[in-house]
Amino acid sequence: MAYHTTPPSEKHSAGKPLEVSQPGPVDTHAGTDPQSNSINLTEKEDSEHTNSTDRLVKSPEEIRLVRKLDWRLMPILWVMYWFNYLDRNAITVARLDGLEKDLNLTATQYQTSVSILFVGYILGQIPSNMLITRLRPSVYMAGFMALWAIASTLTAVVKDYKTLMITRFFLGVTEAPFYGGALYILAMFYTKTEIATRVSILFTGNICATAFAGLIAIGVFEMSGVGGLAGWRWLFIIQGILTFFISVASAWILPDEPSNTRWLSEDERRLATARMDADTTALQTNTSTLTGLFDALKDVRLWVLIFMQHLHLAASGYKNFFPSIVQTLGFSRNVTLALTCPPYLISGGFCILCAYSSGRLNERVWHITVCKAVAVFGFVLACATLNTGARYFAMCTFASGVYACNSLIIGWVSSTCGQTKEKKSISIGIVTCVSTLAAVYTPYLWPSSDEPRYVLAMGTSAGFSIAAALLAWLLRFMLVRENKRLAQRADHDGTRYVY
Repeated sequence: MAYHTTPPSEKHSAGKPLEVSQPGPVDTHAGTDPQSNSINLTEKEDSEHTNSTDRLVKSPEEIRLVRKLDWRLMPILWVMYWFNYLDRNAITVARLDGLEKDLNLTATQYQTSVSILFVGYILGQIPSNMLITRLRPSVYMAGFMALWAIASTLTAVVKDYKTLMITRFFLGVTEAPFYGGALYILAMFYTKTEIATRVSILFTGNICATAFAGLIAIGVFEMSGVGGLAGWRWLFIIQGILTFFISVASAWILPDEPSNTRWLSEDERRLATARMDADTTALQTNTSTLTGLFDALKDVRLWVLIFMQHLHLAASGYKNFFPSIVQTLGFSRNVTLALTCPPYLISGGFCILCAYSSGRLNERVWHITVCKAVAVFGFVLACATLNTGARYFAMCTFASGVYACNSLIIGWVSSTCGQTKEKKSISIGIVTCVSTLAAVYTPYLWPSSDEPRYVLAMGTSAGFSIAAALLAWLLRFMLVRENKRLAQRADHDGTRYVY
């Protein structure tokens, strides 16, 4: 169906009438008259309404717009996420350089210092995503990045368990706005068929930060003794300073919303706004933040997504202990740090592949199911053998299966609960907030006394993965029914929920 790039207020009064073409393969280079700046939406239907979303057949103008968004928006968000996770997880590699010994921590105190970050993170999530719709996202996110840079740097001067807990809590509060804010920005600029791939690309910032954290640490730890400081203290100082410089740059590059992005032309702004309006199922007029909150809380589908993402993150609790898990293979500190890299690089490739396939096919449930099956196989293998090669293969396997699901679930949130920008933003905030509760209790599933097989942690992670897949099938059932209901409405515009 053709849709002209008129402002939202003129959406139903300008341009040509809607044209629905016959189902067929998508040609991303096909389009309409270049002078019309229109978007063609080709619907693909089957008897059960599977893959139930509009197919985009992009005009040359839209192809250029998406390419411009990819080159301007994605790199800065990716770098910000890199440092977000690098700063957060520096404590996991610092442990291998004597952090526990220097601060006189017990094993339980270390686990608590890991989990306390997520208490601060959770407290900041929902308020942050409510505020971001009323403030400039560019300034808001850059400001909080500067604050978490300061918190990360201050970790270098902690002297005991108490001061470590304070800095970790403050780091969690200041890091909280980034992930939900980044997802909100992506959801404002990318359509249902595009967003899963972009979220997965963003998520590789997380993956690569974790992958290269060990390699970075190998070099930084050689500074041990410089200025009378331990190597792990230099790690927090260097990463914190670099994070601060990135925060300054991000304030100039990040956009606020499609209608006022300074590095888009006027025509591109209209096109960016129009295509997002055309892509939203059951689009409604933007409303107040409080109404958006109530709308989100009343949506049963959101609660299914919340518990799905919660179980998914519970299955990924190994991330806070991965260097320690790899250390059980019996290698030296530097070899252990180097071995933490390949599993995450493999995971990054698998994550992008799954997200691209999901977006191309407009399908979520089977992709999530397959990824969770891969994760379950890895978890079971990891605790079923003591063979070094098999265990390392298992680490690569469960990491790949877990990481690949994240972008699929988060992309599903924005396409299912995005009727208004307020509801979309708050839904993302609620999902990330409640799901992050898993990071508070899962560290206690990984006691050092369970080395090397971690049977309890691996077994529960496999169970969490299976439960998350079952919830994906429940949501599919709900969306099939909703699509049938929408199809019977005379005033419906033809858009449908994807599953």
